[in-house]
Amino acid sequence: MLIFYHANHLAHDPVILHRPDHPHSVVYYSEVARRGAIIHDAVVAAGLGSIQPPQDFGLPPIVEVHRHDMVAFLQTAHARFVAETGQAVALPETFSLGSRPRHKPVSVWGLLGYYCFDVGSPILAGTWEAAYWSAQTAVTAAAAVHNGERTAYALCRPPGHHAAADMFGGFCYLNNTAIASQWLVEKGQRIAILDLDYHHGNGTQEIFYGRADVLTCSIHADPLHEYPFYWGFADEYGIGAGENHNFNFPLPLGSAEPAYMVTLDIALRRIRAFVPDCLVISFGADTLAGDPVGGFKLTVESYGRIAAQIAALDLPMVVIQEGGYLLSQLGNCIVSFLRGLEAG
Repeated sequence: MLIFYHANHLAHDPVILHRPDHPHSVVYYSEVARRGAIIHDAVVAAGLGSIQPPQDFGLPPIVEVHRHDMVAFLQTAHARFVAETGQAVALPETFSLGSRPRHKPVSVWGLLGYYCFDVGSPILAGTWEAAYWSAQTAVTAAAAVHNGERTAYALCRPPGHHAAADMFGGFCYLNNTAIASQWLVEKGQRIAILDLDYHHGNGTQEIFYGRADVLTCSIHADPLHEYPFYWGFADEYGIGAGENHNFNFPLPLGSAEPAYMVTLDIALRRIRAFVPDCLVISFGADTLAGDPVGGFKLTVESYGRIAAQIAALDLPMVVIQEGGYLLSQLGNCIVSFLRGLEAG
C-alpha cells in the first residue's frame, strides 16, 4: 500500500511541557513528536509499502471544512502570543462556554479560549506547520485512492478528529479525516467514516452532523466517563438532512476484543447499508491495553483481526492516523492493523 508521511510533524513537540511531577502531564502531553517517528520506523521495518511525502494541496481543502477565521488564527497565534505576552507556549486560560458570544475578543488570550475547548492543545512555534502538513498528508492519501489505489495510509501527526469546523482541542488542530473526506465528496464520492480511536471524534461528528452525503460511525469509550465527555452518545443520530447518518457506539471502560468485535460488526452493517464508494478510517491505537490515556483491553493481535473484518467490506480505504500513546507498542499496533487490511 502507499504510505504518506511528512517529517515536518516534528516541528510540533509538546514533550517540552512534560512535567513528571504534574499528575496530568502524561495525559495532556502524550501526543509528542516521537509518536510519528516510531510509527514511521515500524512501517519501514515491516516493509508494508512505499513511503512518500505528501503533495501540497494548499489551503482550499482545509477551508472547505474549517472556518477561515479559525484557520487564520492558527496560522498567526504563536507569533501573536509571543508579541503580546513574551511567552513561547500559547495555552488558553479562559473559555467561551455555551453558544458563541456576540463579540469576538481582540486579545490573543481571549481568542485562544474562543477557538480552543481544552488545555491539551498548546500552540508552539511549529504547530501550524505540523498541522498543515498533517492535513496535506491526509488529502494526498485520499487522492491516491481516488486515482485507483485500493488502500492508502496517511501517517498524520498531530491527529485531527477532535477539531471541529471552528474549534480545536484534544491534541487536534485541523481535522485530517474530515478534510480528506470532504475532498473526496467534492470528487463525487459517497463517503463513510469509521472512527476507531478510543475517544469519540467529536469534531468529525460536528462537521458532518447535518449532512446526508457522509456517514459517520464511531466506536469509542463511553463519554459519561471519558473524554470528550459532552459528545459521542448513542442517541446522537444527526440532524436535518443528516438524521440517521451519524451512529455512535460507546463501550464501557475495560472493554476487550470480544465486545469490540460484536460492536464493530454492527457498525459495519450500517456502513454496508449506506453503500459508500470509499471508507475513511480514523484509526487510533489508544484502545490498546495499557495505553496511558486509554481504558480498553485490546491486544496488538486484536488490530489485525479488526482490520480483517473491515477489509471484508471490499471497499477502497483511506486510513488516517489518530491516537495511540503506549509508545513501546505503538508501531506494532499500526503494523498489525495495516497487515490485517492487506490480508483481508
